[in-house]
Amino acid sequence: MQGNIRLVLIRMLPITFIIAAALFYAKSVEPTNIYLWRNFLPMLTVILLAFITLVRGGGRWTGNGWRWPLGIAGFFVPAVGLSMYLHYGYSVDMDGMVSGSIYPQELFRFLPWYTGGSGMIGFAIGWIAGKNIR
Repeated sequence: MQGNIRLVLIRMLPITFIIAAALFYAKSVEPTNIYLWRNFLPMLTVILLAFITLVRGGGRWTGNGWRWPLGIAGFFVPAVGLSMYLHYGYSVDMDGMVSGSIYPQELFRFLPWYTGGSGMIGFAIGWIAGKNIR
């Protein structure tokens, strides 16, 4: 049991560092921190899903099959990737994202719904793909 806890914690480190970097970047880009915690939720969900996967797998990613790891990958790409892409676009005013908009901060109001929803769809696709791997 002691070894499993240690494995879980060691294997959680890369995920935690990547998500922490994404959170710090999101915080540095958003002009007002009104929607900051709401935007953090889809990214923090990745950490929760990874922890659940490692605990269920006994400290191994594929210890309980491929459903959870592929589901996490499917959730990670839209939830973190889309969020980082739109934060980057906002920071550099890509295609007039800030200068051409009346209320550019409203992007961050609805962003968690887009990233969370697309993350759930990605999780479902990864889950289904993982079900067929033996």
